[in-house]
Amino acid sequence: MTTPKHTALHEAHAALGASFTDFGGWDMPLRYGSELAEHRAVREAAGLFDLSHMGEIWVSGPEAASFLNTALVGNLAIVAVGKAKYSLLCNTDGGIIDDLIVYRIAESRYLVVPNAGNVSAVATALAERSTAFAVEVIDASAETSLIAVQGPASAEIVAKLVAPGEREAVNDLAYYAWTAVTVNGVDVLLARTGYTGEDGFELYLPNENAENIWQHTLNLGAEHGLIPAGLAARDSLRLEAGMPLYGNELGLETNPFEAGLGPVVSFKKTENFVGREALEAAKTNGNKRVLVGLTSTGRRAGRAGYTVQAGNAKIGEITSGQPSPTLGHPIALAYVEPAFAEPGTAVEVDLRGKPEAFTVVALPFYRREK
Repeated sequence: MTTPKHTALHEAHAALGASFTDFGGWDMPLRYGSELAEHRAVREAAGLFDLSHMGEIWVSGPEAASFLNTALVGNLAIVAVGKAKYSLLCNTDGGIIDDLIVYRIAESRYLVVPNAGNVSAVATALAERSTAFAVEVIDASAETSLIAVQGPASAEIVAKLVAPGEREAVNDLAYYAWTAVTVNGVDVLLARTGYTGEDGFELYLPNENAENIWQHTLNLGAEHGLIPAGLAARDSLRLEAGMPLYGNELGLETNPFEAGLGPVVSFKKTENFVGREALEAAKTNGNKRVLVGLTSTGRRAGRAGYTVQAGNAKIGEITSGQPSPTLGHPIALAYVEPAFAEPGTAVEVDLRGKPEAFTVVALPFYRREK
């Protein structure tokens, strides 16, 4: 058995009494106390997450834009410096190797951020696909930490973290954009991105500075209700926001169109990106299944792997599900046959032998007030 890896903040989490879990090969904090309290803190004030298990891969060189347009399904060449874009890395069959965020750092330099368990697969695929391009692909995941401040108080907290002359830049930072800031004398790449459905920021920094900035953020954010939050809260928050999780909603057997990510794929760009032919066929042929949201007025929640049915016939399967802390009723993401995907459609979920009524709803389940 492989021993899970530790982030640079592992001892800090242990000191806070965290319960740990193996996630993507990393020993990560699942919760510090009550996952419900951590969830509510993010919805009502702010939560601090350690995301250092995520990857950081630098792509640099004069052909960086055309390379990424060939390697990924999105059009990264049109992303302005200072902005970011959500994209997908697919195989030749159109299956999803990973979903990721790409930041344009300079005209010929990008930062690609894959999911924890997929860092090696993404780094390998990018290296293999780069051989015909004047680019350099460097996996800096091992020396980079990532912490996130998420919630309605996040902008106020982060503005206090940075140097006084940079506070206006924090407040003016757009969603899916980044800027360079200084926190406690440390150079930080600050992005207004997140995975919770709330306003939030992600801070990329060297491992050696992670514990200092983590504690500094907790100290400054305490008066705003900031508390550390683990992966359990992160999962319930992203589910309420209708955001897919790799390994649940996304995978090698999933194409972007059935996952509701068709707009991420750019057929307008000229590059013959990996998976283009298969994805063009998938778009033309239509979906055999589609990702939908399900809700129930009952108390029992559907979980991943539970069967979705109409009458006695199986029409799909839940990929993620649990009671919603914010909404107060069960919610789930599920793949179902297209004929049953219209919001308002009544279906049933087999809850260990007992059918329970659910209704198909439009995503997301929760949308924050602007």
